[in-house]
Amino acid sequence: MAQILAGDIRKGTTFEYKSGVYTVVEFQHVKPGKGAAFVRTTLKNVVTGQVLSDETFNPTAKLETAQVETKKMTYSYNDGEFYYFMDDEFNLTPLNHDQVADALKYIRENDIVTVRFLYDNAFSVEPENFVELKVIEAEPGVKGNTATNVTKAAKVETGATFQVPMFVNEGDTIRIDTRTGEYMSRV
Repeated sequence: MAQILAGDIRKGTTFEYKSGVYTVVEFQHVKPGKGAAFVRTTLKNVVTGQVLSDETFNPTAKLETAQVETKKMTYSYNDGEFYYFMDDEFNLTPLNHDQVADALKYIRENDIVTVRFLYDNAFSVEPENFVELKVIEAEPGVKGNTATNVTKAAKVETGATFQVPMFVNEGDTIRIDTRTGEYMSRV
């Protein structure tokens, strides 16, 4: 079994811990003025969804990595209860809302996503790093209000709202970085 040092974990790292398999939701390397450095994490059990906040590790602690497989799949549809993803052989994999909630603001039907599996059980969906979405609602920009870093809220076709520059209008297509949720450019 492969191991990883706690000091090398990042968001999305998956490892065995407390008789479960957890993925890192948030992490922070802390170097206090006095005492030893440590890594503070928020972990999520990939099977049960249980969240452990403020778990700390010595940066030199060794953690057993979990064998997580990834597969490119297409988001097919939502039947009200499950979200269905199809692979290249036309097999459908259903996932519940909690498993796809983070990705929903970035994906539409027929979009390609990465589905993560643990022991052949799907547990999460990750959108592409950059997505292009159409703006369906945006306040009009005020003429003369072009100061740098001035933003407004814009609602996109997935129903999510992002902060965009004042010059972005309804009907525009924008590029979003899904890792940060930030506006990148107008397409």
